[in-house]
Amino acid sequence: MENSSPRMTGGTREATVNSSPAVASNAEGEEIEVLESTDVLPLAPEDYDPENSGFISTERFRDLLATHGSELDPHKLEVLLALADGNADGKICYQDFVNLMSNKRSNSFRRAILQGSRQLKGCSLKDEAGLGLSQRLVRHVAYETLPREVDRKWYFDSYTYCPPPWLILAITIAEVAVFMYYGFQLERLVLQVSSPSFLKSPLPYHPQLRAQAWRYLTYIFMHTGIEHLSLNMAMQLLVGVPLEMVHGALRIGLVYMCGVLAGSLAVSVTDMTAPVVGSSGGVYALVSAHLANVVMNWSGMKCQFKLFRMAMALVCMSVEFGRAVWLRFYPPAFPPCPNPSFVAHLGGVVVGLTLGVVVLQNYEQRLQEQSLFWIFFCVYTLFVLCAVFWNVFAYSLLDVRLPPPP
Repeated sequence: MENSSPRMTGGTREATVNSSPAVASNAEGEEIEVLESTDVLPLAPEDYDPENSGFISTERFRDLLATHGSELDPHKLEVLLALADGNADGKICYQDFVNLMSNKRSNSFRRAILQGSRQLKGCSLKDEAGLGLSQRLVRHVAYETLPREVDRKWYFDSYTYCPPPWLILAITIAEVAVFMYYGFQLERLVLQVSSPSFLKSPLPYHPQLRAQAWRYLTYIFMHTGIEHLSLNMAMQLLVGVPLEMVHGALRIGLVYMCGVLAGSLAVSVTDMTAPVVGSSGGVYALVSAHLANVVMNWSGMKCQFKLFRMAMALVCMSVEFGRAVWLRFYPPAFPPCPNPSFVAHLGGVVVGLTLGVVVLQNYEQRLQEQSLFWIFFCVYTLFVLCAVFWNVFAYSLLDVRLPPPP
């Protein structure tokens, strides 16, 4: 197994027990890393290999598990056994063991488990009985989003609802609040875009006001009508909340906001005279990333009725996209300003199939260690820079006739 962590030096170092810090130094003795552990098995210096290199033999490791395994969480014990089975060198890195006890996992640790010669012992997570409502919800989310049983059990044991999935809920509440505010102000809930005051809000993107940079993001809080808001809100909650529970607000927020920005910039480049409203860019980034992750891990995904549910998700996306296309080419209520563009949907899909897939494929792994993430992130950054230059120079060079400001 690849040694991705510091080697231990000196023969007198003692392993920690229970909640004491586990200390591991690197090969040159230049750094000391302190990892908090809550249930580490008691190890003595003689448990390491004779060279004190930071490894323990597989046989000795199994003996320790047999002796002290009752002190561990059953799921964590299964992962440790999988770690032992996955090592073809007959020895296990002590740092990987400490990382597991500290709720950390390295890439080499994951590879060792995935290459193990047998499956995890014990019953499947979905067969466990006697779970409370919150535990059943966490188990359901695990099967909805994660393709590997070892990841599902790891997530089930470690998730604590702290923090809760606040980001998607907060964005959805804000969108509903803004919609209701303008619904009462404009005195209409259906096709608000047909009101002459709709685009006078400081939130939607308008090509004449593209110098107001916040509009490239704040347009998500405006929707053309209740039918637009309802479809986006349903997909956003049903897909976004479970993904945030598993991957966290930071990663899901990254995918969502990259989809939002890509959507407005794509409109400014390809549909230069049209305004933009709605959260479809961010929603389509999340949904397309999730659907692609399901397809790429089809055999591992154990969610119920996955084919039917994927078909329904595609139908909802198609209906929403078809509505946006129809509205774009429908005669505008106040020419020469056209109706809002549909291109933001496509920008979100592209982000979801690139950055989004990399994020969802690397559960509990550091994105900065994934070369594919940096490739897609650099491509995305290049697109943003090119779009900014396009907005600064292309409109005047091409002599684009823009609609008057609202």
